[in-house]
Amino acid sequence: MPGNRKALPSRDRLYPSDLDRVVAGAAGVFERLRDSRIFMTGGTGFVGRWMLESLLWANQRMDLNVRVLLLARDPGSFRGSYPHLASAPVVEIIQGDVRSFEFPAGLVDRVIHLAAETNTSLINPGPEVYFDVILGGTQHVLDFVEYSEASSITLASSGAVYGTQPETVAKLREDDPYAPLPTRTSAAYGEAKRCAEMLTYARSERAGFTAAVARCFAFVGPYLPLDSGFAVGNFIRDALGTGEIRIEGDGSPRRTYLYGGDMAAWLWSISVAGGNRRPYNVGSDRAVTIAELADMVARSAGRGASVRILGDKGRDGVGSSYVPDVSRAKAELGLDLTVSLEEALDRTIEWHRNMPDRTPVEDFR
Repeated sequence: MPGNRKALPSRDRLYPSDLDRVVAGAAGVFERLRDSRIFMTGGTGFVGRWMLESLLWANQRMDLNVRVLLLARDPGSFRGSYPHLASAPVVEIIQGDVRSFEFPAGLVDRVIHLAAETNTSLINPGPEVYFDVILGGTQHVLDFVEYSEASSITLASSGAVYGTQPETVAKLREDDPYAPLPTRTSAAYGEAKRCAEMLTYARSERAGFTAAVARCFAFVGPYLPLDSGFAVGNFIRDALGTGEIRIEGDGSPRRTYLYGGDMAAWLWSISVAGGNRRPYNVGSDRAVTIAELADMVARSAGRGASVRILGDKGRDGVGSSYVPDVSRAKAELGLDLTVSLEEALDRTIEWHRNMPDRTPVEDFR
C-alpha cells in the first residue's frame, strides 16, 4: 500500500483494527459513496473525526475516489492536531463558521452536518447561543444543500430531543411523543436540536433532497475528551489521574455507551441507506448505572483505581435514565453492536494511556 511510515504521534489517530472493522461492516455502504464529493461540518469533533477517518480509510482501502470538503472554524489548529486527516490529498479544508461560511464552488453529492453534535461543542453556552449555533447553522447548511444541488443531507441530532426520560419508560423510541420542557432553560440544547430536525424535514420535503437524521446518544472510544463534563470521560480521567473515581450523586441513574467504531458504521449506514425523513436512534441499548460504569472503568484501568460515591441524589445529569431503543436501526438497516462496553472501555483507556507505544500506521496518501 502506498504511503510513508513514520512514528505515531500521541493521541492523533485511531486503531487500524477499529478502522478495518468499520470498513468491513459497512463496505456496501461505502461502495455507494464511490466518486462522491462530500461536504462535512463538525469534522473536528469526536463524532466527526471518527466519521472522517473511517471514510478516508475506506477511500484508501477500496479506491473509492471520494473527495471531502471539510468546514473548520480554525483550520490551523486542526492541521496541527490531526495532520494525517488535514493533509490527506482528498480533503479540502474550508475555513468558516457554520452559521456564515462562504459557499464553496462546485456541485456536492452529499452534505454531512455534524456541527454542535454534543452540548460540549460550545464553551459555557447560554440557551440563546445554542439556538443561534444549532438553528442558525442548520439553516445555513440547508441553504448550501440547495445551492450545491446535493442529493442528501445527514443531520446529527441528539437523544436530548426527547427531553427527560419518564420513569415508567425503559427505552426511548423514535416515535415516542416526548420533548424537552420549554420552561427549563437547561433543555435549550435538546429543544434546538428538535427544531433543527423540523427545519431539515421541512426543507427536504419542499426542495426534494433526502434527509437522514441520526439521534445520537452517548459514546465512548478513542478521541473521547476526558474533560467534557460527561461521566465516562471524567471517570477515565480520574482513574488514570488520581486513581479515585468520584460520583457526585448516588450512582443510580442509568446510561448507555456505544463504541466509536460502531457509531461510525451506524452513522454512515443511516446516511446512505436510512429512510428519508425517518429518524434513527444511535446508541447502545445496554443500560448500566453510573455506579456500575464507575466500577467497570476502575477494573479496566487497574493499578488500584477506586470508586467513591458521595451520595447526593439527583446530581447525576439530565434524568434517572437516558436509554435508547435501537430496534429500528437493527431491523431496517441490519445494524448491531460489535464491541461490548467492557472492550470499549479497555480500548479507550489503552488509547489514552499507551498511544505513543502503538505500531505506526500509514498516512492517507
